[in-house]
Amino acid sequence: MSNFIANVNKGECLIMGILNCTPDSFFSGSRKQTEDEIRQRALEIVKEGGDIIDVGACSTRPGCILATEEEEIERLRFALPIIKEAAPNTPLSVDTFRASVARMCVKEFGDMIINDVSEGEDPEMFPLVAELGVPYILMSTKPTIKEMTLSFAEKVQNLRDLGAKDIILDPGFGFGKTLQQNFEILKDLSFLRELDLPILVGVSRKSMIFKTLGCTPTESLNGTSVINTIALMQNAADILRVHDVREAKECQILTASLYK
Repeated sequence: MSNFIANVNKGECLIMGILNCTPDSFFSGSRKQTEDEIRQRALEIVKEGGDIIDVGACSTRPGCILATEEEEIERLRFALPIIKEAAPNTPLSVDTFRASVARMCVKEFGDMIINDVSEGEDPEMFPLVAELGVPYILMSTKPTIKEMTLSFAEKVQNLRDLGAKDIILDPGFGFGKTLQQNFEILKDLSFLRELDLPILVGVSRKSMIFKTLGCTPTESLNGTSVINTIALMQNAADILRVHDVREAKECQILTASLYK
């Protein structure tokens, strides 16, 4: 995990591949539930150049019925050993908003990144992050860069006061924002650099793409690549969280070639 943080701090954009061990994630192509499906997806992420595997066991798509804590834990206890065996040298993150789930993952399966889409809503999450000493992705549900920056500054200070160190910011595209607000945040994304922390961009196949283009998540790969490239050209993405690892890696390589 220390190598992961070192690479982020060097300014290298990393690719985080999504592995959802759920039956109801918004992009049907990302749903992996059997042992073979999970193993093959982990191997695919590594083969295509993924630097991190982000494991989700509770869909937070709009309008969904949240899995219970017990369901989420059961899915992760099934999936994580398979992923760790298939990709033993690849850092993992767990996509959860529940401190109890995060604790179980780290205690039972070793250090991993906690990817929290709730902006630290669980009152036990910040103390847990500090206690475990693991990297933490803090996502914002705020609708403007100004509100987001102020909220991030406050929450980052709260985390640091507790002793947390490795903090990554996620502007939260698609969470608490209108379509237009998503694009306004994208346009001003580089302003988040003022906080001097790594930034994760997660737009893969989201509604800001498929609703704007009048298509479906399945048809949104090209649009995803365009948005990822925009973020990279603003020097405003240290991590790209994606369903399509090879295509994101190509965006990263080609964009980086502009500045050699």
